[in-house]
Amino acid sequence: MTMSPSLPDNDRPPPARFAFDRWTWQEIAYLLANLPMAIAGFVYAVFLVGVGAGLSVTVVGLPLLALGLQGARGLGRAERGRARRMLGVRIEEPSPMGRSRRNQGFLTWLWSGLKDPVGWRALLYSFIRLPWGVATFAVTLVSLFVLWPVLPYLARGLTNADRAMARGLLSPSDELERRIAELESDRGVVVDTAAADLRRIERDLHDGAQARLVALAMDLGLAKEKLDHDPEAAARMVEEAHGEVKVALQELRDLARGIHPAVLTDRGLDAALSAIASRCTVPVTVTVDLETRPAQAIEGIAYFTVSELLQNISKHARATHATVDVWQTAQRLMLQVTDNGRGGADVTTGSGLAGLTERLDAVDGVLVVDSPQGGPTTVTAELPWRDRADNGAERVGAG
Repeated sequence: MTMSPSLPDNDRPPPARFAFDRWTWQEIAYLLANLPMAIAGFVYAVFLVGVGAGLSVTVVGLPLLALGLQGARGLGRAERGRARRMLGVRIEEPSPMGRSRRNQGFLTWLWSGLKDPVGWRALLYSFIRLPWGVATFAVTLVSLFVLWPVLPYLARGLTNADRAMARGLLSPSDELERRIAELESDRGVVVDTAAADLRRIERDLHDGAQARLVALAMDLGLAKEKLDHDPEAAARMVEEAHGEVKVALQELRDLARGIHPAVLTDRGLDAALSAIASRCTVPVTVTVDLETRPAQAIEGIAYFTVSELLQNISKHARATHATVDVWQTAQRLMLQVTDNGRGGADVTTGSGLAGLTERLDAVDGVLVVDSPQGGPTTVTAELPWRDRADNGAERVGAG
């Protein structure tokens, strides 16, 4: 369970004493407001469970229950706000529901809504609050006229129970819940990215190498027909076909390099990044300071991140020089690409940076862009460091 962080000194309730200071009056007001809030929450919980369970055999029952659990989240949010303002309890907000599922279909949304732990805990909180709300309202109201001298201590004791109840049921269950929500969102990004890559490969094969090979087959067929009666023309056509074969092979190599370059597999990031830097339209200085090689997946993401950034520099930056720096710090792989171009790069302008941000986020990475108008531009990427599983980490440059 995620506990609320420490409060600043001016927000932490002072020790209870025989004095009616600001905190004491806030606690008394909170206890008196427990009854109407508890009645509203109890009625909502009973109605939702009764109607949702009763109609669960119909088409509308389960969707109604899922929507009701989202409403319970709203009640929990209101109670966290009330506890924060009046009791000084800082409870972290749970992960929002539906962020990663809004485009994944009705059944996915329905199942996710029905098993939402935050909604169910908020509903349980609303259900059990009625007897507690009645008790705290009655005790506080009577104490205002009968037990006035000890009311500060009494209010502190009762609101401490409220604080514990709010932390126990209205906090995120634990860090795992938050990470699950993030990973579910990232999974959707990875699936979409993989599908887009497959479509790109299919399009490149269809429009490039495949079309060229079809034309090559037709040319060779014509050359075969001319071989007997016009050998010179046939020889010219074969020579042209030979040139087309070379072009087709180069296109296939470029396509394979876009999937996973052999130099990266064989020699690591230093050689692979130097290779793509040599194809950039501006001079690039590459510095790789790694004693070992990360996992292949991380290495591949690092490679394609630098490749995309260098392509952006070639197309948009109007730079005369760029640098690529790669190093390891603690358990993170750090990349930094800088250029002296015109600046103004933004993840929202469709320059490919938004896609890179999503790809890095899918593996717990971070992309930070610093690109004022007029330049220079510095893009820093941070990836988790994961060692290779095959006999430990490999030395950089080992074949």
